Amino acid sequence: MAVLRLLAVACLLAPANSLYFHLKERQVKCFIEEVPDETLVVGKYKTLRHNPDGSYAQEPMKGTGMHVMVKDPTDATLVAKDYEAAGRFSFNTQVPGEHTICLSSNTTSGWFGGELMRVHLDLRVGEQATDYDQVQKKEQLTQAETRIYQLISQVKQIANEQAYQRAREATFREISESTNVRVLWWSIGQAFILVMTGFLQLRHLKSFFEAKKLV
Repeated sequence: MAVLRLLAVACLLAPANSLYFHLKERQVKCFIEEVPDETLVVGKYKTLRHNPDGSYAQEPMKGTGMHVMVKDPTDATLVAKDYEAAGRFSFNTQVPGEHTICLSSNTTSGWFGGELMRVHLDLRVGEQATDYDQVQKKEQLTQAETRIYQLISQVKQIANEQAYQRAREATFREISESTNVRVLWWSIGQAFILVMTGFLQLRHLKSFFEAKKLV
């Protein structure tokens, strides 16, 4: 039962995101993926040509390439490379937080011109990014050993995610406490200004009445 819970949590913490979007020449599309540190991210993409009838071709476009750039939360560049019309890119995170993934066509002339193309992107994060069939062949592991390797990877991913969530919680708590302190001092300042305003008004009225010999 505990193993089933562990696997369920691992699936939640290591999602796979599939989407598609339209792209023109020199246009850049960026996505933000929030990832813990020490986590593998793999992206697979395929570009499809826009046909005159409004449909899209099933095969990747020929003569068209993609430029992929990935930056971490510190704005350090993790990936900056040109790829073919269909391909795969990967990177390992060193800093937890929001990673920016940008894709653009590196074709600037020719028949592509300003036509639309559809880009299918499949992002896999953490344990889901690992191809265990390839690991099994490369390391010559048995089915049981491969399963153990997979469980270890899932446990590591859970530990990384928990550490990241604790760090986020600590950051949010610091921001909340700082905000509360500022609100408190702002309230004290407002109260002080109201008291001083009332005091000065009373003093002015007293001086006015004394000058008019009303008191």
